[in-house]
Amino acid sequence: MRVTIPRNPGTVAGMVMAVFLVLRIPEAHCRDIPKNFVYQFKGMCYFTNGTEHVRLVARQIYNKEEILHFDSDLGEFVAVTELGRVCAEIWNTQKDLLAEFRAYVDTLCRHNYKETAGFTVQRRVEPTVTVSPASTEALNHHNLLVCSVTDFYPRQVKVKWFRNQQEQTAGVGFTPLTQNGDWTYQIHVMLETIPQLGDVYVCHVDHPSLQSPITVEWRKGRFIDPTDSTGKKKFRESAGSGGGGVRLHPLCPM
Repeated sequence: MRVTIPRNPGTVAGMVMAVFLVLRIPEAHCRDIPKNFVYQFKGMCYFTNGTEHVRLVARQIYNKEEILHFDSDLGEFVAVTELGRVCAEIWNTQKDLLAEFRAYVDTLCRHNYKETAGFTVQRRVEPTVTVSPASTEALNHHNLLVCSVTDFYPRQVKVKWFRNQQEQTAGVGFTPLTQNGDWTYQIHVMLETIPQLGDVYVCHVDHPSLQSPITVEWRKGRFIDPTDSTGKKKFRESAGSGGGGVRLHPLCPM
């Protein structure tokens, strides 16, 4: 695998020098050149339908403020601040520089997409799905069931609750989709319900990594029946068992 990073010392040095020259023009910045400053480049490739349409936006940032960027859809540099305007006007007259940046759509964006697609856009990790009650379940009282969907990639996932084969929409809540920090995600989907003896609950999960959806059934648990004729709370074991799917940059003269 060979990922391309644009490295043109002549281009970079020339753009840095241009930035410094512009900084020396009082009308361009209306202040003295600071002793210390930070200059950043951020190249971003946007892909639509794979590489059918690719847009490159190469941003130049001075002291945390974007001053201009190159937009491949426009084929030129676009000023964001007055300082960037001076640079953009200069660079948009340089045909070789514009040609170099326009070519980055293929030599940088499309090339790197091809080299990295196997472990980025094509990466698939199947989710692990578990269902559990938030507390001891009581018959004829509000209860909370939690469907935990964890360790999956990519982030797109659909989670549904069913009660006795009927999809539930009322009483359903979601936690935010959370990154685990290892290129996987997790989400928890709650169902608030009033269970009846014999009810069967199913968490249904669909994800790009799966050939068919994962369904995890919940009907095993100790339901408290507060209406027992003895006047004492008793536990009833519901029938069945729980199932589980286990599973770039020229430098602007400032």
